[in-house]
Amino acid sequence: MLLYALLALFPVLSLAIPGTGCTSIGIITARASTELPGEGVIGSLAQLIQTRSRQTVSRANVDYPALLFPYGTSSAAGTAALKTQLTEAVRRCPDQGIVLLGYSQGAHVVGDVLGGGGGTGLGLKTPPVSTDVSKKVKAFVLMGDPRHRAEQSFNAGTAKRNGLFPREADQSLEGFASSGVSYCDTGDTFCDSGIDTVTHLAYTAKYNDKALQFVLDRIGG
Repeated sequence: MLLYALLALFPVLSLAIPGTGCTSIGIITARASTELPGEGVIGSLAQLIQTRSRQTVSRANVDYPALLFPYGTSSAAGTAALKTQLTEAVRRCPDQGIVLLGYSQGAHVVGDVLGGGGGTGLGLKTPPVSTDVSKKVKAFVLMGDPRHRAEQSFNAGTAKRNGLFPREADQSLEGFASSGVSYCDTGDTFCDSGIDTVTHLAYTAKYNDKALQFVLDRIGG
């Protein structure tokens, strides 16, 4: 955990394709609830991808409240902010592949951008980002997603139950299953409706190496 925390503090580097100002891959991270502005713990995975990939890779993070209370308002703000940021990234660098990484509420935000947001306990439903934008997402990684739904083909980890705000049928991410993975373990308070917050905090330490390989496989190394 300490290693990953230190990696997340390293400066964000960007190596652009000559003449374009764009990198081959752009990573956008969404931090967990109550983390300070920036990448948060999921930044450790972003750092690994940037370091290990043979592509040119840039990193950015979504600026949103990341509050536990009021949670629905915070997650909706994050979803709106990431939609705007992602759309602008695709407009600015149309040949760039996108990687989205989210932890806890950040995972919720990433999922809502791709599948649509809102619903029971979360307020009015919102549409997903346009397909012209979402088709640029080469990979996404969710860790401890409160919108986790059991028995999805892209699920990883040991969890068998839904999260606190399970994704509704019309918000399914199955259409993106080949490019995504969602890590959730048994007992997690938020993604498995359990009582174990320690499990919720352990995903980067436990799964970063697997998530790294997953992303590299989808962006071409």
